[in-house]
Amino acid sequence: MESKDLNRLKVVLAEQKRTAKWLSEQIGKDPATVSKWCTNSSQPSLETLSRISEILNVKLSDLVRKD
Repeated sequence: MESKDLNRLKVVLAEQKRTAKWLSEQIGKDPATVSKWCTNSSQPSLETLSRISEILNVKLSDLVRKD
């Protein structure tokens, strides 16, 4: 059973009671783009993921799915 959920962005945002819209405002990205990241239909660049980890005050590894 293969999972395509590569990032845990949606989970981490929920844990912090933050929204994709809030995150999009913090990083200056279109809300639709952040929404795609949250549903894993597309992935942010490593640089963007690093910035997100700083904003959410979590380790980069917390945003990536672990097998």
